[in-house]
Amino acid sequence: MKSLMIATVMMTAAGTALAGPKCTDGDKTNWIPEDTMQQQILDQGYSIKKFKVTSGGCYEIYGYDQEQRRVEIYFHPETGEVVKAKMED
Repeated sequence: MKSLMIATVMMTAAGTALAGPKCTDGDKTNWIPEDTMQQQILDQGYSIKKFKVTSGGCYEIYGYDQEQRRVEIYFHPETGEVVKAKMED
């Protein structure tokens, strides 16, 4: 029983560690439309390989920056601001 509890705690912690940021619980009617947001991202010089809405209420892209480095960026869907970014060195 004790090993089952430990395994459950470890799995929960691992899932939490892999989760992206929390952006909003706000009403989607206040969000920038997906196609508009994608165009704004392209206008900033990024190329988009994958665009999605996360469970934390963010827009997320996988793609490349102006120097062709791989990026993973989370954007707030109401403001378009970067919430979290990972870039290849």
